[in-house]
Amino acid sequence: MIKGYEIERKFLVEFPDIEKLKVKEKRSIFQTYLKNDENGTQKRVRKIECGDNIIYTYTEKLFLTSVTRKEMEYDIDESEYQRLLTQAQEDYPPVRKVRYVFEYENQVFELDTYPFSADLAVLEIEMENAEQQINFPEYLNIIKEVTDDVRYSNLSLATAGEFPES
Repeated sequence: MIKGYEIERKFLVEFPDIEKLKVKEKRSIFQTYLKNDENGTQKRVRKIECGDNIIYTYTEKLFLTSVTRKEMEYDIDESEYQRLLTQAQEDYPPVRKVRYVFEYENQVFELDTYPFSADLAVLEIEMENAEQQINFPEYLNIIKEVTDDVRYSNLSLATAGEFPES
C-alpha cells in the first residue's frame, strides 16, 4: 500500500519519437472511476497490462491543491477489481491510455498517450516539492503546462474523446 502525498505537474507535449525516450516500462491502462465519497475523495480502479503481467490497483485521491493530492493506492486481485467495477460512476467513461515511463537526468517522467490522438500526449512528473526544478529532455516539445487545467484531466479527456483546443 502506498500512502502519502502526491505532488505532480502535467504538460501538453507533441507526440514524441518513442525510440528517443529510452522507455523503462510501457503500460496499457484501463481506468474506471468509482462513486466518490461524501468528502470528495476520488476513487478509481485500474487494470494495467505491462508485458505479460496484469496488475489491478485501487486508488483514493483527495485533491488539496492543483499540484498536491493526498493519495492511498494498493494492488488488488482480479476478483476485487471485478467487484469494485459494480461501483463504477456510470456517467464517467473509462479512461484508456498507454503510459511510457522513462528517466531523464535522474527524474522519472510518465508520458500518457491516448487512442484519440497521434499528435499530442500528456507528460507527467511526480516531484518531491512544488518548487522542484524540472529538466526536460531536449527531444520533447513542450506546448504548455496543463497542471491547473481540468480539461486535461484523465476524466475530461476520456469524456471529450479529444484534446481541447488551446
